[in-house]
Amino acid sequence: MSTQMKREVEVVVISDVHLGTYGCQAKALLRYLKSIRPKTLVLNGDIIDIWQFSKSYWPKAHMQVVKYIMGLISKGVQVHYITGNHDELLRRFTGFKLQNFSISNKAVLKLGNRQAWVFHGDVFDVTMQHSKWLARLGGHGYDGLILLNTFANFCSQKMGRGRLSFSKRIKGSVKSAVKFISGFELTAADIAIEKGYDYVICGHIHQPELRTISNQHGSVLYLNSGDWVESLTALEYQHGQWQLYRFAEDSSMLVPDSEDGDVAEPDQQQLYALLMAEFNPKSA
Repeated sequence: MSTQMKREVEVVVISDVHLGTYGCQAKALLRYLKSIRPKTLVLNGDIIDIWQFSKSYWPKAHMQVVKYIMGLISKGVQVHYITGNHDELLRRFTGFKLQNFSISNKAVLKLGNRQAWVFHGDVFDVTMQHSKWLARLGGHGYDGLILLNTFANFCSQKMGRGRLSFSKRIKGSVKSAVKFISGFELTAADIAIEKGYDYVICGHIHQPELRTISNQHGSVLYLNSGDWVESLTALEYQHGQWQLYRFAEDSSMLVPDSEDGDVAEPDQQQLYALLMAEFNPKSA
């Protein structure tokens, strides 16, 4: 990789990477991870998409992300794996600890004299609680939309135009989606205030956020790490402050990485074939 200095970061939170799906931006995530030196890394759910895992689609970049995180563990970085809904099979290993690596459904981080309550957030999703088959169907629909988006972006970039985001437009324009996101954030904040936490950190809804939410009982800093499918965001804690990292706004990432050429991406024909198989599975 490039020889740029790594940034020291006390805590880094990423979520909703969805390794093993077409929309996962593993190459970008790998570049980000290589640019920092975290003391603690929190993987806040849906890192590997076990729901939609396919033996026929596991690019080199996806394995490189897994290997790099394992390398961080071997170097002494504290890594907390918080389970999500797409990697819920790992919940049977809740409580597992091996030196500086642990698997849990939630965690409380002590940051000085403050506490951060961390969990994925699918517990607030009614479809997850009562209609798991519907949630799975929604997951496949989202993956199909992301695949369509990936193909559209491939064509758009070949024509010298910017990236598009279909699902962001849908989430921002559909009233029910806006209402769900708002309700999710308020519910997380209300419970965190009741429990006396200073920060509440979630993932799940793919909506990066950092804002103070108040009610009649107090206030809390609500944070959402977004995703590495569209937003390409992470949460960073350093010198007593949280900030929302955005890959697209990081000027250091504009410099080509010498290892990028080693990470193969689907070409136009591959993307088209994947798209046809996703929306017309009977013909696959």
